[in-house]
Amino acid sequence: MKICSLLPSATEILFALGLGDQVAGVSHECDFPPEARAKPVLIKSRISHTESAAAIDRQVREFLERGESLYSVDFELLRAIEPDLIVTQDLCHVCAATPDDLGAALAHLERQPRVLTLNPHSLADVCADIRVVGEATARAEQANAVVAEFERGIANVERSVAGLDRPRVVCLEWLDPLYVAGHWVPEMVERAGGVDVLGHAGKPSFLVDW
Repeated sequence: MKICSLLPSATEILFALGLGDQVAGVSHECDFPPEARAKPVLIKSRISHTESAAAIDRQVREFLERGESLYSVDFELLRAIEPDLIVTQDLCHVCAATPDDLGAALAHLERQPRVLTLNPHSLADVCADIRVVGEATARAEQANAVVAEFERGIANVERSVAGLDRPRVVCLEWLDPLYVAGHWVPEMVERAGGVDVLGHAGKPSFLVDW
């Protein structure tokens, strides 16, 4: 099976399931495990990352207002790979490539690959997505083992902080403007022994001011 991963978390899942040798293409942000850096880069950002946070945010807004994708797909590389499976996400159109970004590229392929879309909002959803990837790649047993190890690690953290004072925490995923992290981040804070004072578990990130 030839697999293309369009986001770092999917790449990590695939390698954790022992599928690193079948990963044939990745995004420009896939840098873990280190072996992922040697994979052909299929997706690149169209946004300049050398400017200030405010300037980058402005670029993103301009792209979105024009209805343009923030990511470019290497059509020729995709055609050369002829993947059997593409793993992408539909949680955030800014953070990583989505199925919409693939539309024109897939039209160039004679044989259409399966497109697996991940959309987690909680730690339980993350575990569910690991299992979904495992099922799609005939690695269900390995996926269950990865999830079990993941859940054991979280349980160990919860036990280690039980009964301790709970610090108040703010998690920001962007600094100019300020975006409060959402989805699974408030849950992570809680299970690690803190109190997320702004974030909403299972909900998207949102804009705040000082």
